Amino acid sequence: MLRAVAEGRAVMTSSCEPDLFIDGVPCCDQMTAHTLAHRGYLAVGADGRTAELTPAGRAALSVTVAA
Repeated sequence: MLRAVAEGRAVMTSSCEPDLFIDGVPCCDQMTAHTLAHRGYLAVGADGRTAELTPAGRAALSVTVAA
């Protein structure tokens, strides 16, 4: 989800439980989308529609997990 947002492929509703749409389709895991928004990884952009990564979201994408 974070990668799709970073690629500019996502929009988000600005409600108390924000819904995420990727490539025009409702995200299949809205519970995770809500959690990412509530924990500050995603936010609605200035246009009131586009989903954007917050600094925390950008940091989460830069984490490398060792195998």
